[in-house]
Amino acid sequence: MKPANLFKKLLVPLSLLFLTVYLSGCSKNPLESENNFMSDDDYLKAVVSNGYSSQDDDEDNLMSKEYNDLNQGGAVFDDENNPPTLTPYDSLYKWGRRITNVNVNLNISNEGDSIKNVIVTRTISGNYIIIGYIGGVLDSVSKPYTEVMNRKIAFKRIATFNDPAKNWRLYKIGVLDGQTTSPQVGTSKVQMNKAEVFINGILSYTLQGPDFSQIQYITKRFGGTGIPTLPKGAQIQIKIYTTSQNSTIDYVAWHWARNTFGFHRIPFALISQTGSGPYERVYSKTFTVYSNHRIGVHNGYISASTHESLFDNNINDFASDIFGVPYRITQ
Repeated sequence: MKPANLFKKLLVPLSLLFLTVYLSGCSKNPLESENNFMSDDDYLKAVVSNGYSSQDDDEDNLMSKEYNDLNQGGAVFDDENNPPTLTPYDSLYKWGRRITNVNVNLNISNEGDSIKNVIVTRTISGNYIIIGYIGGVLDSVSKPYTEVMNRKIAFKRIATFNDPAKNWRLYKIGVLDGQTTSPQVGTSKVQMNKAEVFINGILSYTLQGPDFSQIQYITKRFGGTGIPTLPKGAQIQIKIYTTSQNSTIDYVAWHWARNTFGFHRIPFALISQTGSGPYERVYSKTFTVYSNHRIGVHNGYISASTHESLFDNNINDFASDIFGVPYRITQ
């Protein structure tokens, strides 16, 4: 074959190779576009819904992970399945959220021309699937519910390009605060007021409620301390302070996202109680950050649900308070 003909045959595949390399190099930020730029506000909405990049250590992705983090897909086991008893369910077997609809609303306000404050309101609806034993016979109930959750965040301008994807980065990330609005308003039954986080026996973080969405962390990118950090192998104790209208003990649990072992949830133990209605209660749980925990940023959630929510098959009995804490796992 003549050299000229060989060159012509190689020209097309080489051109395609160079084009592929060029496009892959330009796709680092999936929300960037060289030809069809979004408005600033539309870009921020896209970040909240879709995340910014594929980096596990990028706080910009925390909001977009909420749907999968909260959706158990149905009833799942607690890591420690040893709850108290109450008729009609003698013992709880499995329970969990199945999300069927999500609506996200953003309220964006400007602070000068360099900061955009965003209130993210996420309304989710679906069913709580609860499976338990009545007199030794397995029974189940599906309780329709709606939860409304708020998180306050802020973005800061870092440049003035035409493309907003090059201009805005997450400046503050807030704690999520929410509750059921139906069939019962969560905080009308049980309300979490404060959380304390001890790392290796030392009080390291205090989260003051009851509106946990007022708590915001300045990201390390902008000189802040960043979100709470938990090292692998550390012993973690979390104390939750609640006010309850219920004589029966509420069900407080720590939830964290799916990994290769599935969705995880651990119930807290009641350690103190005062009052006779309302009741002031303190719950505690101690655990160790397991050595194979994925490094990066994650959402953790703590819920307080009335006992009847999980131990009664009346679909009109479900009330839950919830807040979510962003955290970073390090070596």
